[in-house]
Formats: sequence, C-alpha cells, structure tokens
Amino acid sequence: MSVINTNVSAMYSQNAMKTNARKMDTAMEQLSTGTRVNSAKDDAAGLAIGQNMTSQIRGLNMAVRNLNDGINMMQTAEGAMIEQSNMLQRMRELAVQANNGTYSNTQRSYLSLEYEALASQITKIASETKWNDQALLLGTGGTSGTFTYQAGQASGQTITVTISAMYGSVLGLDGGGISTAASASAAIATIGSALEKINVQRAAIGAGINQMEFAADNVTNISSNTTQSRSTIMDTDYALATTQLAKTQIIQQAATAMLAQANQQPQQVMTLLKG
Repeated sequence: MSVINTNVSAMYSQNAMKTNARKMDTAMEQLSTGTRVNSAKDDAAGLAIGQNMTSQIRGLNMAVRNLNDGINMMQTAEGAMIEQSNMLQRMRELAVQANNGTYSNTQRSYLSLEYEALASQITKIASETKWNDQALLLGTGGTSGTFTYQAGQASGQTITVTISAMYGSVLGLDGGGISTAASASAAIATIGSALEKINVQRAAIGAGINQMEFAADNVTNISSNTTQSRSTIMDTDYALATTQLAKTQIIQQAATAMLAQANQQPQQVMTLLKG
C-alpha cells in the first residue's frame, strides 16, 4: 500500500538505529574506560559485587600497610632492647670484675662510674625510644604497654603485642653502683634477672613480628585473588568489545542506508499522480 502520512519502513529503520546506537555507545564507553560496568544499567549485579570487592581490596591493602608499620614499630623496640642487652652485659662484666678480692673499694668506685653511667643510659634509651611519638619501652603506669594493629579489612581482625616497661627501676638497676664487693655481688644477680626480662620481652616481640609478617603475606594473597576476581567482573574484554563495536558500526551504516531507501518510498505516490 502506497501512503505518505505514515512511513512504517522509516520508523522501523529509525528504531533500529536508536537501539543500535545505544549498543555502540556502550561498546565505545567500555573501550574508552577499560571498564565493562560503568553504571548500574550495564550490569546491576556486577556493579554491586564489584563495589563490594573494591571495599574489601582497599581494606586489605591498608591492612598490609598497617602490618608493615607494626613490624617496623616492633623492630624499633627490639633494636633498643638489643642495645640495653649489650649494656647489661658490660655492666655484668664490670660487676664480676669488681667482686674480685684483688680490688680495693677505691678501685671499685672507678668501675662503678661506668656501671652507673650505663644504668642511667638504659633508662634514657627506654624514655627516648619512640615510634610516631609513642614511647615503646615505658609501658603504662610502669607495667606494660599494649599495641593493637588492624590486620584485616573487617572489624576485630587485629594483632596485639604487649611490651613491658624496660627502664632502670623496673629492671632493678636503681640500687646503686658496685663500689663494694657486696654491692658488686648483688649486682651480678640483679643484672642476670634484668637480662632475662629483656630476653623474654624480645622473644615476645619476635613472635609478634613473625605473626604480623605471615598475616601480611596472607592478606596480600587474598587481596591479589580478590583483585583478579573483580577484574573478571568489572574490566572490559577488549576482544569482545571491539567485535561488538565493529558489529554495531556495520549495522548503523546499513540502517542509515535502509532509512534513506524508506524515505524514497513515498516518492512513488508522485508517479501515480502523474498518471
């Protein structure tokens, strides 16, 4: 039927061009951004899953940073205690020397000068050892300080390390020097006890460092695998997208040609009128 008011063929072509244009725009957007899901209309479920994975991944990556900072913090504390141990070893050496009967009290007083200076430095190390302005070896109220590190992306995923106070009076080093044989003998036992306290604390710190290192490795592994899963959902498959783009471009050209043909059909009415 020849009509001029309603060109159905042209309408079909126009609708086909609109639908195809949307698909072509989507393919171009995916290729331009590298992301398959740019808005909820692309894949509502995929968008929700991708956003959840993004939150998890960013939380995991921050947890790795937290753990590495915690490791550095604990290594700082242990490094200070290594120096304290070295000084205690020297103090014990001086105490053993002073306890020998070949020395007079005057001579012992000379040894005591170094002994007391080292004892004072042990306290100074405890008060001056800080990480991000936090004192590590002073404890809380002369007891222990607790440091808690966020080791995962969820609440409650933490690792806690406790460090006891490590200054002179807590270690029993405030009892004076080694200017007499009796004080030198007592100092030997005191220093042995102080060394044991430091060794126990260093062992606890070492355990905490190892725990955080393994936790960081595990969190890194989870983050990597989650990132890979998110990529499967969210990232553009360039082979598929370029194929889709080529297809829509060909259809667009064909639809344009068909629309031109459809627009020519009403001209046939003029042939009838001329007759």
